[in-house]
Amino acid sequence: MSDLILFWHRRDLRISDNTGLVAARGRSAKVVGVFCLDPQILSRDDVAPARVTYMMGCLQALQQRYAQVGSQLLILHGNPVEVIPALAKALNAKAVFWNWDVEPYSQTRDRTIIDILKSNSIEFLHENWDQILHAPDEIRTGAKSPYTVYSPFWKNWSSKPKAKSVETLQNAAGLTETEQEIAKQAGVIPLPTARDLGFIWDGELSISPGEAAAQERLEEFTDSTITEYQEQRNFPGVDGTSRLSAALKFGVIGIRQVWEATLEAQEFSRSEETAASIRTWQQELAWREFYQHAMYNFPELAEGAYRDTFKNFPWQNNPEHFQAWCEGRTGYPIVDAAMRQLNEMGWMHNRCRMIVASFLTKDLIINPQLGEKYFMQKLIDGDLSANNGGWQWSTSSGMDPKPLRIFNPASQAQKFDGEGEYIRQWVSELRSVDTEYLVTGKIPPLELQSIGYPAPIVDHKVQQGLFKKMYQQQKALSSSES
Repeated sequence: MSDLILFWHRRDLRISDNTGLVAARGRSAKVVGVFCLDPQILSRDDVAPARVTYMMGCLQALQQRYAQVGSQLLILHGNPVEVIPALAKALNAKAVFWNWDVEPYSQTRDRTIIDILKSNSIEFLHENWDQILHAPDEIRTGAKSPYTVYSPFWKNWSSKPKAKSVETLQNAAGLTETEQEIAKQAGVIPLPTARDLGFIWDGELSISPGEAAAQERLEEFTDSTITEYQEQRNFPGVDGTSRLSAALKFGVIGIRQVWEATLEAQEFSRSEETAASIRTWQQELAWREFYQHAMYNFPELAEGAYRDTFKNFPWQNNPEHFQAWCEGRTGYPIVDAAMRQLNEMGWMHNRCRMIVASFLTKDLIINPQLGEKYFMQKLIDGDLSANNGGWQWSTSSGMDPKPLRIFNPASQAQKFDGEGEYIRQWVSELRSVDTEYLVTGKIPPLELQSIGYPAPIVDHKVQQGLFKKMYQQQKALSSSES
């Protein structure tokens, strides 16, 4: 058996601050990366072209990084349960290392691969938690159970010391020419493009692919924007967020490095307002981790609502209303602006994600799983845990002490897009409309007709009352059944 260790990349498309990769290099000088294009994932109907395009760009950058340190990143296309062990066996690899993941599919897949590697007497190491700062079993209540409410989770999570970033891979031996030929025969292929895989995205990406771009974005954010984050983060017309969500989803930047950047920013903060802004962003990182812990501890969340009231809710699911929502043609300017941003950019401001999710579920009374899926079909940063957690929070069906939350689109627009700049940017028909009409949504019918913008497809006040009535009925029903 050779000294070769294969490091299987998944949600960690980088060589810096990568715990599993460092562990592999600590065991052998010969470490080769491998990434598997999984048809079971790529063939799903909720895969966004923008997300695949970004991922393939990150893989291209990762291949270049491996070449710089003297090794290779190999690409496979097939069922990982079959092709990862087969490649390891063909190359007579000593071991396969990878970082653990929270998602149900990953958990099942990885345990199957472990059994196959064992049967072939190939070592493995999968116990590194690289994408989160604390393993799920580290953050527990006094009763040793998982948290289901964010506030006490944050209190516990924030009180614990965070692991420091690990060293960047500096050098590693790669495959010999003979081994490279063996790898090709075992199924290794040249890196395809997203278009080769059938995913067409001609728009710009909200963040450039690769480690270097993610690190540059982090530096820009923590050097300036983060100091005003608390004040600016809720205004979709302002570039006040980090835009690092896609990089974090694919692990193009290490979470330990990100956390350390916030601590450094705190050291240089000179006011309580600045310190509060940095703390607010840290809390957002904790929200990300809360949702990942929740998905790990309660995998049934991927299939539906956490709260009993919403498990069999009688959603109306009007297909015409859903299509209008998808296209940004609801007659509610802030909702339509957000949906058009999503369709054009493959990204949407977080405040707007909450607005459109509330509108779909509380105004149109449509099953949130339809909206959750549509988001995954479009978002460059589409992540099961974060997307599911966000939708359940907005729907009031998830882990949240507040039982019912309804956003009024007009009041949200008035508060967070008071001059209508965001709406005008994304809804071209409305650029000439007076601001008062724009942010209240009360555009005169004759003007709507002249500019070709639809009238509201539902009445918010009426739908709000209807939803509350349905909610109370369903709540009583679920209580009686339990």
